[in-house]
Amino acid sequence: MSIPPPPGPPPQEPQGPYPPGQYAHGQHPQGPCAPPGPYPYQPWGQGYRPYNSPAPVNGVAIAALALGILCCVPALGLLLGLVALRQIRRSGERGRGMAVTGAVLSCLGLVLWVAVPVGGAALDAWLKNAAHDHGSAYSLAKGECFDSPSGSLEGMAYDVDKVPCAGLHDAEVFATFRMAGGTRYPGDGKVTDAADTRCYALRYGYAMDAWAVPDDVDVYYLTPGRQSWRYGDREVTCLFGNTDEKAGLKGSLRNDKQTLDADQAAYLKAADVENAALDRQPKDSPDDDLKAGRQWAGRMSAALTEEARMLRGHSWPADAKAPVAKVVKEVTARQEEWARAAKADDANSFYEHYDLVMALSTPDRAVTARKALGLTAVPPESRDEEDDGNGTGGSSEFEV
Repeated sequence: MSIPPPPGPPPQEPQGPYPPGQYAHGQHPQGPCAPPGPYPYQPWGQGYRPYNSPAPVNGVAIAALALGILCCVPALGLLLGLVALRQIRRSGERGRGMAVTGAVLSCLGLVLWVAVPVGGAALDAWLKNAAHDHGSAYSLAKGECFDSPSGSLEGMAYDVDKVPCAGLHDAEVFATFRMAGGTRYPGDGKVTDAADTRCYALRYGYAMDAWAVPDDVDVYYLTPGRQSWRYGDREVTCLFGNTDEKAGLKGSLRNDKQTLDADQAAYLKAADVENAALDRQPKDSPDDDLKAGRQWAGRMSAALTEEARMLRGHSWPADAKAPVAKVVKEVTARQEEWARAAKADDANSFYEHYDLVMALSTPDRAVTARKALGLTAVPPESRDEEDDGNGTGGSSEFEV
């Protein structure tokens, strides 16, 4: 990547994060040329001593300012400015103004440099290699955890601090993907929509057991900005983060084929077929858009047909055969009602079949099967309105 919500309200106006990426719910970065910050400024703390001496000036900040003024190596000046800000934040040294000024002046030089195609390509490659060595968003990979300098997954940030997932941390990377597109920036809305859609879908590949994901965990993402797009940045980084910034996350949320046994993975893979269809629920109700509702019901019917086929086709352990068979029976019954809803003549008819789907949902059967397989057997607390055979989710999104 270049330098630098459970479904909820639409993303807010972008504010940025790394010189290319940025945090959560659709906010977008302003690119490497955004003025460094805003970090909580930590003033130099003078210890008790007979004579207080001023804090030393950060040497990297001085170098960043010099390179920014000379514009001889703008990429290096920008990087040094970012590194200086990070060092100053940790050490309390002076020179923040120098670092900011050097980074901004270097950005102006970069704007001129990237106007030349060869220079732009060389810059992108150089920045990626350099950023990888300084803890920027470029180096974030699937399965890694990090802390945000500001402690928030909203707003701007120029670097991150990688930390072990076993301890307390702000976010965990569960997927990355590259956006397609030409040299012209598609706009904040399209970038946000792409990140929102893909990240929510990709979460099942990393956290296959939806019941094991805490209710206060949401999906966030780092996205390209207008400036970083010009440098060739197309990468979106998908993250898990706590909706309560003060709480954070502790321990990895990963549960996939690397952490599950074959039977657990088979059960969850079948269940996630239904989850993926649930994620495509239309925004408008059948009262407002019956056609969209019927199409969704058709997708649900097809997904449940596939789920039942996958559950029947696996060879289950002896103590799990009967519980899984009961889940299959329920899945089949719900599939039939979804199929009828897909052919509903009006909204009232649609709701009749939809209500039957809800009535057929019995989470106890899923709990029994999950216990037999050694999976999380406690349904998510926030999804107790509409339980189905494999779990539930509020607002018609009952994750299984």
